[in-house]
Parts: sequence; C-alpha cells; structure tokens
Amino acid sequence: MEALMIVGADRLGAIPDHLQKLGVKNIIHINGRKVKQVQREIPEHVELILVLTDFINHNLSKKLKEKASKQSVPVCYAKRSWCSIYKALSHCDSFCEQCPLMKEER
Repeated sequence: MEALMIVGADRLGAIPDHLQKLGVKNIIHINGRKVKQVQREIPEHVELILVLTDFINHNLSKKLKEKASKQSVPVCYAKRSWCSIYKALSHCDSFCEQCPLMKEER
C-alpha cells in the first residue's frame, strides 16, 4: 500500500513500525483534536484512512467520512491499540489485497 492516513491520537508509538511491516510505505498522521483540521483535504495518493476512534473530534470524523466517500477512499475505524488496528485492517478488503501477511494467512 502506497499511503495510509491515520486520524486521531496525539502520538502513534509503535503503530507506524507495525504498519510498515504490513507493507504501508507512507503514513500521514493528523491528531484530530484541532477544530481547523475539519477543513483539511484528503491527499490524492491516500489509499485508506484509519480513524482512531478514542482520540478524535466527532465533527472531524463525520466530515472525513463524507470527503472519503466523495473520493472513494475506504475508511477503517479502530481504537489506538495495535490489536484493534490489526483487526480493523484485516476486515478491510482494500488493505488485505495488498498486505503480504494477510496473503500468507489465506
């Protein structure tokens, strides 16, 4: 996967390292707490949006979902834990098609 956008959480910890092991090359992070971030556009090269639900402005989540729908970008929702993120991504078809680890499990 070329680019993944993560929305939510102030710090990501080891999450980017885990995602890179799954084949994500570029990770864009927005913390989702500032009101102005609602106006931010989704970059064209983003293939998937991961929303960390326990650390996001509710209005941003709603607007992000609308923008993603217009751009045909899939959105996955998870808590900030790696277990929750991995589970959400494993149910997202557009991510699973490109993930080398998911291909091994099938």
